[in-house]
Amino acid sequence: MGDHQQMQKVDLASDKIKLSQSQLDYMKILEKQNFDRVAKIKRLRTRNIVTGLTLFFGVTSIYSYSIWAVKQEKFLDEIDDSPSK
Repeated sequence: MGDHQQMQKVDLASDKIKLSQSQLDYMKILEKQNFDRVAKIKRLRTRNIVTGLTLFFGVTSIYSYSIWAVKQEKFLDEIDDSPSK
């Protein structure tokens, strides 16, 4: 099981003579499918980054506003400053 065979790389310039037309066509199909898959992954990654940044800035702004709003409240200070009996 530990003995893995490594696939040889195909050099189209020198190996084109050895490959049939159907093999070349199949390679082109696979190459296009791989290109489409990579493009889909890149679009998904970009959308994930945009979604993550949007959530981060939304949560940060809500937190910041909450802290600012609590600092603006004066009624608790007025209760504490009222004279006791």
